[in-house]
Amino acid sequence: MKRSNAVRFAAVAAAGVLALTACDSAAEEGGDGGGEESASALQVGLAYDVGGRGDRSFNDSAYRGLSQAAEELGVETTDFEPSDGEADSAKEQRLATMAEEGFDVVIAVGFAYAEPLQTVAAEYPDVHFAIVDSEIEGMDNVTSLVFAEEQASFLAGAAAALTTEEDHVGFIGGVETPLIHKFEAGYVAGAEHVNEDVDVEIDYLSQPPDMSGFSDPAKGRELAQAQYDRGADVIYHAAGASGNGVLEAAVTNDFTFIGVDSDQYENAEENQKPHVLTSAIKQVDVAVFELIKAASEGGVEGGIQRFDLADGGVDYTQSNEEAISPIQDELEEIKQQIIDGEIEVPTKP
Repeated sequence: MKRSNAVRFAAVAAAGVLALTACDSAAEEGGDGGGEESASALQVGLAYDVGGRGDRSFNDSAYRGLSQAAEELGVETTDFEPSDGEADSAKEQRLATMAEEGFDVVIAVGFAYAEPLQTVAAEYPDVHFAIVDSEIEGMDNVTSLVFAEEQASFLAGAAAALTTEEDHVGFIGGVETPLIHKFEAGYVAGAEHVNEDVDVEIDYLSQPPDMSGFSDPAKGRELAQAQYDRGADVIYHAAGASGNGVLEAAVTNDFTFIGVDSDQYENAEENQKPHVLTSAIKQVDVAVFELIKAASEGGVEGGIQRFDLADGGVDYTQSNEEAISPIQDELEEIKQQIIDGEIEVPTKP
């Protein structure tokens, strides 16, 4: 396989002003005059990862779960946007502000919140915290929502190898971290499971502590163009909002795109849809909703909750029926082999 040096960008210093938006909620009708239901409702705050809402991926999935909770459970919800290049101190302040203002449940989206959340959760033991994509143990008021990204990525890699016409595919990661290595490892293993001679391009947009690789569609487009120029005709990304640029490159050059986290076929523009083969999804929306539901019923527990192929926590999408149907039987067979333990999917490249 080919691995080129990661594209590096300068980190943006200092955190910006906290941005906040209120989710639509039946419990919030009438502004300050929300009535008895609003006054008694569970208050839930959610802090987005790099890229924020509108990434058509990870953050948007979390927002769907939050919105569903507002609509179906009548909880009061508020979501908070990050600032580009912000320091951990800004994340810590964001979480502490929610706890101080009386939120019952505080949800942090993304592994970058791990250290700030542990600090704040220790200071507010009566508030229940949750974090997506990071394992935190030993804190009764913290729930970790983690996923077998490598399993869904294995199916993405298999789909890529089954559809490439050049035996040459690509992977673009946002930031080179252990979490995104899981996506890479699964994707490469899945592609090589189908075709051991397949050529796999691997590139990352940025290196820690620079997290801009998750929020730079222009660089995503540029890197996808470079992989295409080197011969890749199917490209899978795990790059958050930067993946929107990868999809733009797919349309411009007429190659195949594989999305991540959310169903990016459903979120695509009409002219983009034919280029989206599938997406390796993880049900962040379901995990967020179920956590809030448990809290509303008084039954939320701390600890680690894992979601994988066997329980539907991760999967591949079939929305583009015309594209996916010719290979669906093979993907379903591979999926069952993973569930049955016949295929062991690696978590490291």
